[in-house]
Amino acid sequence: MTDTPRTAVLLVAAGTGSRFGADTPKQFRSLAGRPVIRHAADAFTAAGMLIQPVGDTAPITEALAGIDHLPPVPGGATRQDSVRAGLEALARHAPDIVMVHDAARPVIPDGTFQALIAALATHKGAIPAVPVPDTLKRGNAGTIAGTVSRDGLYRAQTPQAFDFQTLLALHRTAGPGATDDASILEAAGLPVALVPGHDDNIKLTYPEDMLRLERILTPMLSPRVGTGYDVHVLVEDRKLILCGIEVPHERGLSGHSDADVGIHALCDAIYGALAEGDIGRHFPPSENQWKDADSARFLRHAAGRIAARGGVLANVDVTLICERPKITPHAPAMIARLADLLAVDAGRVSVKATTTERLGFTGRMEGIACQAVATILLPL
Repeated sequence: MTDTPRTAVLLVAAGTGSRFGADTPKQFRSLAGRPVIRHAADAFTAAGMLIQPVGDTAPITEALAGIDHLPPVPGGATRQDSVRAGLEALARHAPDIVMVHDAARPVIPDGTFQALIAALATHKGAIPAVPVPDTLKRGNAGTIAGTVSRDGLYRAQTPQAFDFQTLLALHRTAGPGATDDASILEAAGLPVALVPGHDDNIKLTYPEDMLRLERILTPMLSPRVGTGYDVHVLVEDRKLILCGIEVPHERGLSGHSDADVGIHALCDAIYGALAEGDIGRHFPPSENQWKDADSARFLRHAAGRIAARGGVLANVDVTLICERPKITPHAPAMIARLADLLAVDAGRVSVKATTTERLGFTGRMEGIACQAVATILLPL
């Protein structure tokens, strides 16, 4: 091995995240303003490593935009299959060291890379691990069946580092069932070094892990609140678009774009919290390119501005003001659509409605109004 070994990393992002319970695989969810996979990728890039992603091409390419990486390799039926596919793709680049990392682990504590590479001077493999601090119980039918000694027990983490040629050769001959890459070396009788892991190196597995990781990744954020208000008149021969969905109604809202009063108010709330003006500043109605435009484009832009500032969207609250149509039957679909456009969990989005007791222009059903509030956390 040379004094400056060439290091590559397999960024394994082929899992579906079934335990996380979301439509979007967890490694592509937004966390602290960036996709989960992007946090780890940025760390590997900063360390000068060659990145070989493994998984679906489209979401990986989008999440890693602007980062140099090799073309993604499709994943296999199991994690072991995915890693082997990635190793085969890396073979032509002949790295000295390969690190294998779960894309759902966004936090790589300082010193991890250095400790792993140092351990490879005397071992063919090394992993970060944390001693198990808790008393362990074996259970059976809801009761304790015994106490397991925790002496010598560790929680394995990634990235796991290996001599590239050794890991490639063992993967080519290994049988199925390996739970991680270190176990493949163990089965071959090769010792694997343990280096200190860290409790912050959390694998995103359940929704509650998102909050823990956001606290780690965004420890110094200041809350910013913005409000938005918008009004559009109801007219004949227009579709009624509210909060990103089409609502059946005999009239629609008039405006230069699709006149989605809900999204327009929400955009203004976000821009206000960022102190970046209003929707008209970013998408002037005097410009013909925005005529009849889908307002979803505006909201994606507003969400992008949060990410560009390193911020986190804490929550949004949208109140539609109208006599008709009734909003409640459509609120779940509206919430889902806004959450998708903002790339946040639906639990951070509220859509509700009220009337003006038949007073004013909304009471006379001449138009629909909306007010919105957005809370954003921005770096100090």
